[in-house]
Amino acid sequence: MSHDDARFVSRLTRDTLALILAGGRGTRLKQLTTWRVKPAVPFGGKFRIIDFPLSNCINSGIRRIGVLTQYKSHSLLRHIQQGWGYFRGEFGEFIELLPAQQRIQESWYAGTADAVYQNIDIIRAHNPEYVLVLAGDHIYKMDYGPMLAHHAENDADMTIGCLEVPRMEATAFGVMSVDTEGRIVDFNEKPENPESVPGHDDIALASMGIYIFNTRFLYEQLIRDADDPGSSHDFGHNIIPDVIEHYRVYSYSFRDVQSARQGYWRDVGTVDAFWSANLELIDVTPELNLYDRQWPIWTYQEQLPPAKFVFDDEGRRGQAIDSMVSGGCLISGATVRRSLLFSNVHVHSYSEVHESVILPDVDVGENCRIHKAIIDKGCKIPPGTVIGEDPKADAERFHVSEGGVVLVVPEMLGQELHHVR
Repeated sequence: MSHDDARFVSRLTRDTLALILAGGRGTRLKQLTTWRVKPAVPFGGKFRIIDFPLSNCINSGIRRIGVLTQYKSHSLLRHIQQGWGYFRGEFGEFIELLPAQQRIQESWYAGTADAVYQNIDIIRAHNPEYVLVLAGDHIYKMDYGPMLAHHAENDADMTIGCLEVPRMEATAFGVMSVDTEGRIVDFNEKPENPESVPGHDDIALASMGIYIFNTRFLYEQLIRDADDPGSSHDFGHNIIPDVIEHYRVYSYSFRDVQSARQGYWRDVGTVDAFWSANLELIDVTPELNLYDRQWPIWTYQEQLPPAKFVFDDEGRRGQAIDSMVSGGCLISGATVRRSLLFSNVHVHSYSEVHESVILPDVDVGENCRIHKAIIDKGCKIPPGTVIGEDPKADAERFHVSEGGVVLVVPEMLGQELHHVR
């Protein structure tokens, strides 16, 4: 990118307000979202899901951000206050928390478009040139600057971030039909026979749920949609199908920030997908590089001692193999293989943890065997517990996914961490 191009993108990002939609229940994650909203779910050993879109904004030069919350948002709000409170208002930068507060009408957020509409007065007060609307529950690294430049260069009213996916895998997405210039001419939600990209019969364009709007255009569409009693007030179901016929709506194909190839993107919205995406990070060269100093993922990090491995006796050796182990962990005469341990996990002697994701503050007692499991934050696993070897026995106590991943949360162990007296 030339110096002039960099200044062009810098101006665009400075004139952009990012809105992160972080109010979804995430019900497909089962008991992982019983007490927290999906963007607050821990991911990758030390992060939370929302850290990824927030970090993308910061690394892209976008420092005016609103986070729209609704469902069980306490842990999300606390995380943002603790880890993202370093913005300086005198420099015109901020992260604002925008809970559902019935500013315009006596109802909670009814859909993604309604969530933005109910904060339209706040958007007006910030007076941005562009509004970037993001989902708060996907894992990816993306520079939004080139997408903003693409939007401006095409004189678009709206631009939609898209993934190039194998055509027959696109049935799970909203699929864009585009002309040779990338202008969107049709949109179909989860079509049985997705349309391919011109010139690539085996590729379809799937929506990432990332939208750029000219701000005045956004106001017009939100107000029109709010006045429609038959609308579900959702960007994907209502706004996009209505605008593509009459306005300049373009696609933007997502590319990796370094390689310019198809970028890494994961929807970790199911138990199986969450388990798989975490364990991908353990690979020797994972697609998602958390050690990338050019595009760091920022978060709140508790001050903890280093991970510690103790005992070196035959049959009682503290070790972790092909694993990621976070600060504050103590592996005491136990074996951890191909697993990801979050902060403050204690695995006691003679226990084995294999192909598992162990969230923060978990205590695994002696002589336990845990395989292909997700253990939620704060669980105290009793000595001698076996998880992941007998699907029938597991299903009687825990949640077992379609892919055979065992999800354990404190309540399943009779540990009422969230009990209200």
